[in-house]
Amino acid sequence: MALRIIVVALYVLMILIVGLIGLRRTKSFNDFFLGGGKVGPWMSAFSYGTAYFSAVLFIGFAGSLGWEFGFSALWIAFFNALVGVFLVWSVFGWRIKRVTSEMGVSTMSEFLEKRYNSSLFKLLSALVIFVFMIPYSAAVFMGLSYLFTSSFNIPYVYALFFMGVLTAMYLVMGGYKSMAMIDMIFGMIMVASVTILLVSTLQVGGGITNISNDLAAIKPELTNVVGPPGFWALFSFVCLTSIAPIAMPQLVQKFYAIKDKRSVRVGMVASTLFAILICGVAYFIGSTTRVFFSPETTPAVFENNTPIADRLMPELLVNVIPEALTVIILLLILSASMSTLAALVLISSSSFSKDFYNGFINKKISDKSLTKLMRFMSAFFVFLSVILAYFNIDTIVAILGISWGAIGSFFIGPFVWGLFTRWATRFGALSSGILGLTTCIVLYFSGIPSPQAGTIGMFVSLLVNPLLSLVSRRVAVSE
Repeated sequence: MALRIIVVALYVLMILIVGLIGLRRTKSFNDFFLGGGKVGPWMSAFSYGTAYFSAVLFIGFAGSLGWEFGFSALWIAFFNALVGVFLVWSVFGWRIKRVTSEMGVSTMSEFLEKRYNSSLFKLLSALVIFVFMIPYSAAVFMGLSYLFTSSFNIPYVYALFFMGVLTAMYLVMGGYKSMAMIDMIFGMIMVASVTILLVSTLQVGGGITNISNDLAAIKPELTNVVGPPGFWALFSFVCLTSIAPIAMPQLVQKFYAIKDKRSVRVGMVASTLFAILICGVAYFIGSTTRVFFSPETTPAVFENNTPIADRLMPELLVNVIPEALTVIILLLILSASMSTLAALVLISSSSFSKDFYNGFINKKISDKSLTKLMRFMSAFFVFLSVILAYFNIDTIVAILGISWGAIGSFFIGPFVWGLFTRWATRFGALSSGILGLTTCIVLYFSGIPSPQAGTIGMFVSLLVNPLLSLVSRRVAVSE
């Protein structure tokens, strides 16, 4: 326990020092939000990867989906790396940087406004980002707090408060400058930690063969190509976590800030390898939860013989992993989550400060005042996220599902077709965003699981834009 406290204290000290360095180097809004637009390949790669994978992956998705799907959850890891990382970097990366630089935009909302010549689009985009990023951020805070509760035996509320204060201090001071500097350190910690985690789990479980046999003995379908919940359930999780990143504002922002085309090429390779390792290990470890836990041996993680989804991985990481290594696992989750939180807070605070306030309320605000407003809104967004996490309204998977699903459903159609075509129209884009988001929300409140609602919403968004754009162009020509 003493070692854990010392390590966490040193970790907090490192974050605050980097925040102070970032504070001294941040001279403008562009510095605060984009690091000056000159971030190199390795920092960009680690920043993308650590923003993509957080406590939501390790605490929420890996445990819950590993328990339900068994080894077939590894398909999610495979497509996350192939589509969510490699495809995004290779197909979208440089084009995002080039097009947004030519347009002179620094946010997703500004891109959509200029591309479709619509201030309404900018307003709706800012609103969607701010509203639906809050539950995403809350889910990350929940995962971190569960881990701290298991590691230090402190109440959930105290852990939540500590993480909220730390995140606010770190980000308000330095913004993207701080984040880019420390993400590379976080990334290296994650690589070392998951390697140790994999080796340790294989040793405790008696090797991959024994783990597979034990899993098959519990439920044979858990070792199948597609696990018990079925193809559609697995497909929806793959789509939600692999396709949505194409248009997730906090991930797209990494390409606004990247230095040049060479940085995109190098970053593509580095971030893909990072994703294969981090995501692959997380879902593999999650699939072993049934081997290590049962209502008879570990009643603390069950309620009425049903596993408490968000408690599986914290207990596995703390109790199954050798005690000497638990501090490393703590650093793994901390590193992954701090980067994600920083990315979410920056994007959300910019949606209010840059897109709404500067775009509609005070267009002549000075650069210095805009940066101050960004700092204030960053702290306010953290506060709102912590409040939502405090009420603990649902599982991490469900909260993230509706957050990613809603954001992906609104942005993916307008963003993808707007980036790659000249003929996508304002009517088609606005319709696709609104119909995609509406579909997602209506299905969710109709009882459809959030990953499936989000998947359907994203496909609606992708299909509606080209169809209605072509219709609107023909109507315009005929008139």
